[in-house]
Amino acid sequence: MKDVIVITGAGQGLGECIAKALIANNFRVAITDISKDKAEAAAKGLSDDSTIAAGFKLDVTKKADFEQALSDIEAHFGGVQGLVNNAAMTLTTPVMDVTAEEFDKVLSVNLRGTLFGCQVFGAYFAEQNYGRIVNMASLAGQNGGTASGVHYASSKGGIITMTKVFAGHLAAKGVTVNAVAPGPMDLPIVRELVPAERLAHLLDNVIPVKALGSPDFIGSMVAQLVDRQAFGVTGATWDANGGLSMR
Repeated sequence: MKDVIVITGAGQGLGECIAKALIANNFRVAITDISKDKAEAAAKGLSDDSTIAAGFKLDVTKKADFEQALSDIEAHFGGVQGLVNNAAMTLTTPVMDVTAEEFDKVLSVNLRGTLFGCQVFGAYFAEQNYGRIVNMASLAGQNGGTASGVHYASSKGGIITMTKVFAGHLAAKGVTVNAVAPGPMDLPIVRELVPAERLAHLLDNVIPVKALGSPDFIGSMVAQLVDRQAFGVTGATWDANGGLSMR
């Protein structure tokens, strides 16, 4: 088996898909979620072997939770070599209706959660002179979003910048930090947040490839970035947006 990769917010959705792809590529995974029950259930669904997948509680808005999770995961697996900062809150409140409280809540999970992950695990990896960090950004952080809220888009734009900062800070210690920026994904959350008529319009008239993105492919991208051979890639944002943004 390969390295141990921690994934935040992986009790369901894209995080769970990333975990599945990592296991398929012979990585071991620590599934973390604010709900310990969800994390453990997701891990069990991926593998009956707790040396391959195990679940842990982690509230990404609390730095102490990251520190505790790192301690627990290291004790369970014997070490940690990678982190995927995936946990996110996705809201589509109209831009003029976003309250200060809602704005702060979204940024607390999405942006501050990524900061704490990069700090706690980045320091740990630097001590080992090896590590891989992948931050889940979004097309919304690059173009303002096609259906997301201003707080979500702003947080994802911040993650792209934060990725560059930590990449520069940790590069000499053998730690790479990259981001993946998906466009609209074929996930239940997308179909829940985007009305059917709006989604049909996006597919027919807005998204050049006329299809939602594959969560499994995103998982494969992450698997590449956490691989030992990915030492030459850091500070980069990998796009997977169906042609919505070309650069």
